[in-house]
Amino acid sequence: MSGKLTDYLADIDEAATDRFIQLTDQLAKAQGITEALKAENMLLWIQRMNAVREQADEIVLREFVYA
Repeated sequence: MSGKLTDYLADIDEAATDRFIQLTDQLAKAQGITEALKAENMLLWIQRMNAVREQADEIVLREFVYA
């Protein structure tokens, strides 16, 4: 009723987005997904990046939604 829900949800959304980007970068680096791979084999790069994004999404959901 105080109008703070929108601000709270915006903060959660921003934190979750930042965490998703951070995790995606970390997971891609850990799995050796590089720009060189992208140049060499675009389909393999897309496949691996999609897997990384799904993994990061699950982690973010577990940390921010299900917690």
